[in-house]
Amino acid sequence: MSVIEKKPIKITETVLRDAHQSLIATRMTTEQMLPIIEKMDKVGYHAVECWGGATFDASLRFLKEDPWERLRKLRDGFKNTKLQMLFRGQNILGYNHYADDVVEYFVQKSIANGIDIIRIFDCLNDIRNLETAVRAANKEKGHAQVALSYTLGDAYTLDYWKDMAKKIEEMGANSLCIKDMAGLLTPYDAQELVTALKETVAIPIDMHTHYTSGVASMTYLKAVEAGCDIIDTAISPFALGTSQPATEVMAETFRGTPYDPGFDQNLLAEIADYFRLLREEDLEKGLLNPKVLGVNIKTLMYQVPGGMLSNLVSQLKEMGQEDKYYEVLEEVPRVRKDFGEPPLVTPSSQIVGTQAVLNVVSGERYKMVTKESKKLLSGEFGQTVKPFNPEVQKKCIGDKEPITCRPADLLEPQLPRLEKEMSQYKQHEEDVLSYALFPQVALEYFRYREAQQTRVDQSVADMEHKVYPV
Repeated sequence: MSVIEKKPIKITETVLRDAHQSLIATRMTTEQMLPIIEKMDKVGYHAVECWGGATFDASLRFLKEDPWERLRKLRDGFKNTKLQMLFRGQNILGYNHYADDVVEYFVQKSIANGIDIIRIFDCLNDIRNLETAVRAANKEKGHAQVALSYTLGDAYTLDYWKDMAKKIEEMGANSLCIKDMAGLLTPYDAQELVTALKETVAIPIDMHTHYTSGVASMTYLKAVEAGCDIIDTAISPFALGTSQPATEVMAETFRGTPYDPGFDQNLLAEIADYFRLLREEDLEKGLLNPKVLGVNIKTLMYQVPGGMLSNLVSQLKEMGQEDKYYEVLEEVPRVRKDFGEPPLVTPSSQIVGTQAVLNVVSGERYKMVTKESKKLLSGEFGQTVKPFNPEVQKKCIGDKEPITCRPADLLEPQLPRLEKEMSQYKQHEEDVLSYALFPQVALEYFRYREAQQTRVDQSVADMEHKVYPV
């Protein structure tokens, strides 16, 4: 029997970003995060994913928090651990393409405020939409990790993934992530994929998956044995379901093997105890829907990622159409096929998911079409691996001529105009970036922030004028 070279697996903890995004619609507040940071910082994680994705939007829109302030507080707390964010290529953290000057400035400010690793992906795996962000991260001396959005379909062959990986390495990425957002990657397919990629590229490979279909822990095991360098896990109270495999379980799986990360299970248990209390609060508030906690092997048919599942549940609940849940799930792959078989990840997952909801609820396919669906079918998000259904494209966008170039090439620099539009609200340099991504939501937050400051100032003034008896 051959001796396996000692190669401890590196672990990225997702509880402060993807785990709560997948299970409680990104509602964990900064104040809930801060008390446990000191203990998390002692674990020895490769990185803690704590920013980007939907956290930026949710902070402004629902939590009335400044996401930049969250990042600064997290950076102050994590003395020994790298901080990682998720970045949607030319979409940044929004749902549209932004001009290169906005992308470059956002990368610069993210790294300046404390991000070490930027995981950059494109919802269509269109390489052209990654170039600016990777170049900017390299310029700022950050770690540019490019993520391939993993999905299934005729076009997504082993040769396709190898070809993409090679292009990503040549682009200047420091590492490669297999981003399996829907939990579609089964154990032996993961072994085959990682083996092929390790033979193709020299940069480290990170495996990211979700527990939605129930196979994720086994997928990690085979991926690590095949040479994967990093895996993404979530501390147990926010693991499983549509989130990641549990950190403690994966650490224990590899204990005593050449892949042992060397984590202290007692320390992990203390961290888990803290998050267990938060989970119980979320269950009581109704933030944690039991629908996202189970295993659904039909995920392999529907290809619906965790965050998308919780969004579908919310949309149907608001419409009073929760009984249409499984009907919508069956409509998703049909819409996806019409839309060129894109991977289902933000924002393509929201576009396909919302269109599937409308198709089912309205009783006629494409009777109602969202503006995002029209943008996708017009080529405004980039190129899909397969062509669109021409009949659906015609019904949705009429005779409009689709875009074939890199969409951002059609955009003029945006920062000067954005700076001018929101100058009266600007308190920090980063405010213009919040406004760039979510103009209405950011303005509401800026007004809320001003009102809060006015109340504080008034309270201080009242105290100064009070007369206290001696």
